[in-house]
Amino acid sequence: MSEQGNNPETDPSRRRWLARLSLTLAAASGAIMGIPVVGFVFGPFTRKVEGVWRDVGTVRGFEIGKTVQVEYEDPSPLPWAGVTARTAAWLRRNGENEFTAFSVNCTHLGCPVRWIDTADLFMCPCHGGVYYNDGTVAGGPPPRPLPRYPVRIHDGLVQIRTSPIPFTSYPKPKEEV
Repeated sequence: MSEQGNNPETDPSRRRWLARLSLTLAAASGAIMGIPVVGFVFGPFTRKVEGVWRDVGTVRGFEIGKTVQVEYEDPSPLPWAGVTARTAAWLRRNGENEFTAFSVNCTHLGCPVRWIDTADLFMCPCHGGVYYNDGTVAGGPPPRPLPRYPVRIHDGLVQIRTSPIPFTSYPKPKEEV
C-alpha cells in the first residue's frame, strides 16, 4: 500500500483547499483595495453639487456698462483645496438693477478668458477664442457662448448663484448646412 494518500503534505484535497483559499484571499484583497479606486473614478458622477448664492459686492460698487472680475469661493471645494477653492466670474452691470455674470472659462477647452475693456470683448489667450460683451462667440474655436450664472440683488448686495462650470447653460450650436 502506498502512504501517499495519508501524507498531509502531498494530499491533493488539502492542496486544492489551500489553492482555493489563496485565490479567495487574493480576490478579497483586490476588491478591498479596488473599492476606493472605483469611488474616486465614479464619485464625481454621483455627487450632486447644489448651487449656492455668493455675495460679490454691493450694487453701488459696480458701474453701469462696465464688466469686472469678481471672486468667490467655489461651491464644491475639497477640504484640502486651500486658495484654489477661490474662483471668479465676469460681472457686467447692464442697468440700474440688471446684472449679467459670465463664466471665466472658455467653452472650447476651459481656459480662462480675459476681458479687454478697450475692445469690449472677452478673449481666450490659449487658442484665440473671442466673445462679444454679451458672451456670444465672435470668432475662433469656441463652440458655444460663454456660460452664464444667475444673478440677483438681495439686501443691497449682488449675488451670483455659483455652480461647477456651467457648460450646459446653452443649447448645442445648430449644425451648419
